[in-house]
Amino acid sequence: MKEVTVFGRGGQGAVTSAYVLAKAVFYEGKYSQAFPFFGVERRGAPVMSFCRIDEKPIILREQVHSPDYLLVLDKSLLNESPTLKSGGMVIVNTHESMQIDDYATVCIDVTKTALEIIGKPFVNIPILGAFAALTGLVSLNSLFKAIDEMFAGRGKIAELNKKATEIVFNQIKR
Repeated sequence: MKEVTVFGRGGQGAVTSAYVLAKAVFYEGKYSQAFPFFGVERRGAPVMSFCRIDEKPIILREQVHSPDYLLVLDKSLLNESPTLKSGGMVIVNTHESMQIDDYATVCIDVTKTALEIIGKPFVNIPILGAFAALTGLVSLNSLFKAIDEMFAGRGKIAELNKKATEIVFNQIKR
């Protein structure tokens, strides 16, 4: 089983991100589980959301304490981030270059892409493009299906998120 934590601030869409990832994994024919963890529920407060991915049914029903992957929507949260499993990977939304402990660390400026394509700093969905490109646990097409489902009836938002997700995916694949 692979476990993913999406770490952001309230209002950044960490919960939506985990749900979209879980739906996309389901479209791959795998089992998935997504759920949030809130401390103080307010805009700007740290929020973690989790996704589990497996080839067999997932019966575990507890918070993810040491994920395989950590997606960080706001780099200012790095000093509060959870410890990963040995060999874990951190994907950080930042224009800076950095190394997080001994983990594989990938830095990508998702905010820049989101601002260019979506017109707002909505990074929660496009960062999934980086996750897909780096892990191979989910395809871009399955992400697109999940995005369409999540944002059905919400105007152009699905198309803009898919375009930004594809750009981030391709930036990693280069």
